[in-house]
Amino acid sequence: ASDSSLNEEDGLQVFLWWLLGIAALTFALLMSARMGIFQETLYKRFGKHSKEALFYNHALPLPGFLLLAPNIYHHAVLFNQSEPFRVPLIGLTLPIMWFYLFMNVITQYVCIRGVFILTTECPSLTVTLVVTLRKFVSLIFSILYFRNPFTAWHWLGTALVFLGTLMYAEVWNSLGSLLARCRRRPKEE
Repeated sequence: ASDSSLNEEDGLQVFLWWLLGIAALTFALLMSARMGIFQETLYKRFGKHSKEALFYNHALPLPGFLLLAPNIYHHAVLFNQSEPFRVPLIGLTLPIMWFYLFMNVITQYVCIRGVFILTTECPSLTVTLVVTLRKFVSLIFSILYFRNPFTAWHWLGTALVFLGTLMYAEVWNSLGSLLARCRRRPKEE
């Protein structure tokens, strides 16, 4: 919107896309929380089986990818055309995009496996908070890695994330009771 070549209508369109993105993220967060509550209910009823939940959550949607088969094939061809990369320690040479994809899959598996284990040990609200904090850390890492500016909106988001975390952890109540105990303690001479 700071580009002077944009007219008012373009600025409105950019703002509407921004609002759509915020709405999509909010919807995804709410659905994630709802799924956590549903998982918690299932765990109470059928037992805590994180590996089974992980399998079904990822196996059931696989047929949906058939709808994207032409696009997946197109990108596989593009991946094959990327520059070759020699994998350290293994000595295998493959296109770098396949290496990136493989590393992404491994890190995503480790992350999601941890989340599913966490769902068996913690309430769904705690899991949602932990996942939100992980996304926040990932965003900060991305900003630093790609050297993007840290704007006032980022500071506002940071403040809201930490405020929400502190409120959920009931830090304010703990601090209040700690201060009250310190005031009641007689002065030592």
